[in-house]
Amino acid sequence: MYCPKPTNPNFSSNTWVGAGTPYKITSTSTKTSETVSVTYGSGAFLGTEYTDQVTIAPGLVIPHQSIGVASDSVGFSGTDGILGIGPALLTQGSLYPDYTAVVPTITDNAYALGLIGANEVGISFQPTTSLEVLNGELSWGGTDSSKYTGSITYASLTSTIPASFYWGINQSIRYGTSTSILTSTVGIVDTGTTLLYIATDAYNRYCDATGAVLDGVTGLLRITSAQYSKLQSLFFIINGTPFEFTANAQLWPRSLNTAIGGSSSNIYLVVADMGSNTGSGLDFINGYAFLERFYTVFDTANKRVGFANTPYTAATSN
Repeated sequence: MYCPKPTNPNFSSNTWVGAGTPYKITSTSTKTSETVSVTYGSGAFLGTEYTDQVTIAPGLVIPHQSIGVASDSVGFSGTDGILGIGPALLTQGSLYPDYTAVVPTITDNAYALGLIGANEVGISFQPTTSLEVLNGELSWGGTDSSKYTGSITYASLTSTIPASFYWGINQSIRYGTSTSILTSTVGIVDTGTTLLYIATDAYNRYCDATGAVLDGVTGLLRITSAQYSKLQSLFFIINGTPFEFTANAQLWPRSLNTAIGGSSSNIYLVVADMGSNTGSGLDFINGYAFLERFYTVFDTANKRVGFANTPYTAATSN
């Protein structure tokens, strides 16, 4: 359910397999002359590039898709690999000896082959209270209107480095009705990050506003029951539209406290410290905790990211 936070801005769009189940060479497999290496925040893999037929669903079969086949991997217990949907530019530097090569993603190739009508992916998640659950959906080539409510707000991709390497946008964050947490700045939307990261100065303002303290065991912020009863919503202002991240949305799922070494009776928060102040060019990461509450669209063709409320935006499951 929860994925590692990537720390290398060049390596998060590769599709690869073999961390658990060995790759089987078939008649559609072609080994290239490239090795492939990808490093994440809490894992890595090294292997060989192949092209092969990748089947996503009936009618969505991509021939000759580049995939990495792991010969060695760490940090992916229970997971066989990654399906990369980030911008293709993030793959640059992952191959050797062709270090400058950009590897087209599954979405890019599906669109180029006419298998999908638009070069975009719609992303739907739901808040969950169990370690393993299948409640997400990826819609290649368009959006699924049954997964969101209202209209989709789009934000143009930023040109500010390093956020521009990712799905980078501008946003500001407000706590409650008037407390500014993060002024309008650049950051990224990332399916491979668990938490909601904000710049250190913004993080400190959030701690001041909520009374949260850092928990030495889990590394997450912790609040008391009394503080939770007064916890206000965060509002993410994206292209002029406020998206309300409720008090419940800010909680780590309490049923999963012990899974991260915490106490079952504590209240932990999903807001975390980026480790650098505003102005770095990457001042926030809207990770999985955010994506659980808002439908998201990665629109490559129009260079934008879309957001909409869902039936689970105001869920109280945490």
